[in-house]
Amino acid sequence: MSCGFAEHSSFEIAGAVDVEVGKPSTGHGALQCNDTYEANIGLRPVALDLASAHPDDVAQALDLAEPPSVLLACPPCTGFSRTNAQNHLRDDPRNSLIGRVGLFVDRWQPAVLLMENARELLTGRLTGHADALFDQLGELGYRVTSGVHRLSRYGVPQQRERALIVATRGDGDHRTLEDLWDGLRVDEKACHVRRAIWNLPEVTSGETDPEDLNHTSTRLEGEALARICAIPKDGGSWADLLGDERTERYLIPSMWRSVEAGRLNRHCDAYGRMAWDRPAPTIKRESAHPGNGRYSHPEQDRLCTVREMAILQGFPRAYRFTSRSRKNAYRNVGDAVPPVISHQLAWLAGWILTGSRPSPEEYLLPGTHLEAGDIVPDGTLRL
Repeated sequence: MSCGFAEHSSFEIAGAVDVEVGKPSTGHGALQCNDTYEANIGLRPVALDLASAHPDDVAQALDLAEPPSVLLACPPCTGFSRTNAQNHLRDDPRNSLIGRVGLFVDRWQPAVLLMENARELLTGRLTGHADALFDQLGELGYRVTSGVHRLSRYGVPQQRERALIVATRGDGDHRTLEDLWDGLRVDEKACHVRRAIWNLPEVTSGETDPEDLNHTSTRLEGEALARICAIPKDGGSWADLLGDERTERYLIPSMWRSVEAGRLNRHCDAYGRMAWDRPAPTIKRESAHPGNGRYSHPEQDRLCTVREMAILQGFPRAYRFTSRSRKNAYRNVGDAVPPVISHQLAWLAGWILTGSRPSPEEYLLPGTHLEAGDIVPDGTLRL
């Protein structure tokens, strides 16, 4: 989220907080994302746990010269996402971070609050967390708009749906991402995998491009590599291996169970290849192995590299992931708010604060796959 604002000339990132927890069992500092943040944003996040830290203690640690005009709140989405079946059975303790956002809004009284999360924050079984936050923001004098957005409409080259929340204080202008894009959209072809990554240098599985240390992927060997080689190019999946004894031997037990149950679409993305002329699947935090989803390259026999995943997540090509662990680099990509979107939110916040509407060319993030010519009239105009 910070990346898009850092690239906006009118904003300065005044402070950041991240305790770098991936799973509760891993402990603080495990994700190594603050190193990457510092390398790109130029500011070291404070390693405080926002689930328990008092807002006054956070304010003292940040030592801000003045309260922020915009507060960016990105609680983890793991406890809401439909990809975690346990979320239908229990309320993850990390979900309490949604409600704690209100404490920091009360402490700093920013003019604008922006939040991004899984769509299930607004549509799932646990929407009470969002409802409670909205009530609290209303009591503090904020106007709130929330909605679920298909981010390919705004230029992210993947099938990603996310909840976005905009809250503004007082009676001033209150605008949303829909207002920014009223009458416009990004051409669908600009959101295809081909457009995003076709011109990156070819690398083999586990190899690193000497010109780009993030253009590297998990090394596959033996049967794992042979399975990927057998998957048809340009959008193939494991179901395509059926009917030929030479390729059926690469099916693992879970695949055979799906076949026996007559459910070939079950987990069909596992070991699948991306398709050139479609958006990528949702880039998730656990994308460091081809068995985790349709994350294999459309043509080359390997997992997509960290760089390719980052481009598909809307990062500028020059963004550096400095984690000592390649697996953590994949996680940092999957956990992120697409910077293509956060840059648009920065221009939206600027519009709210100044009353000056930006031109469409301004809110395209430099260094990404998007170009000014990709913005086209929307077929459906709002009245």
